[in-house]
Amino acid sequence: MQDALIRKLESFEELIDADREALRALVSRVRKVPARSDLIREGDVPSDVHLILSGYACRYKILPDGQRQIMAYFVPGDFCDLNVFILDQMDHNIGTISPCHAVEIPRQAIEEIMANHPRVTRALMWCALVDEAVLREWLVNLGSRPSDQRIAHLFCELYLRLEAVGHVNDNSYLFPFTQNEVADTMGLSDEHVNRTLRELRRLELITLKHRVLTIMDVEQLKAYCGFNPNYLHLRNARWSGRRQVPWLNSVQGE
Repeated sequence: MQDALIRKLESFEELIDADREALRALVSRVRKVPARSDLIREGDVPSDVHLILSGYACRYKILPDGQRQIMAYFVPGDFCDLNVFILDQMDHNIGTISPCHAVEIPRQAIEEIMANHPRVTRALMWCALVDEAVLREWLVNLGSRPSDQRIAHLFCELYLRLEAVGHVNDNSYLFPFTQNEVADTMGLSDEHVNRTLRELRRLELITLKHRVLTIMDVEQLKAYCGFNPNYLHLRNARWSGRRQVPWLNSVQGE
């Protein structure tokens, strides 16, 4: 699990052994968090940085009428907010989608590793910039793309982000999201999400079984939604591969 962070940072910056050891020392306070649990809530005073080592989490807000808007997904290796301790209080919630292993990293530990490991500092800066780029792309997704392309674009993005940390196997990855969660992300109704998933299956672009999403033809799915991965800035990303991922094999065997 510790290597998810290292693999992600090495997508942006080449690290040395001393950097990797310092990063592994950051993740000593790992805790298991159940699915659909809040790591931190709007109004809380943040003190630590949350890092996701396994599982999926999200950033979301609840409107006065109870409606939820999901604004970001976090996958293994992702910091939920690298500079969150600067805030006086949280203006949004961070919650898990699936069971997660998460780490709470004190502000002092972040400051020390950035002071002593310049390569790590550059990689962390890349992470912050890419988070902003992903948010921009999500705004384009919500504002300009048709609903079927929105969801296909999300599938392509998750593919690349998970592939970068070794969580894709034979074009498949874990997809624990409910249709309601996809709807709250894409600004759609549950029924619209259901129709779109059926259409993507009919076109033989994806399959979704036992919480595993498989992209049947990556290039066709990219073309379908006009996906350009440049905003992810992943130096070592590739669209195909045959890495064996034990956790995925076990789920597919259910």
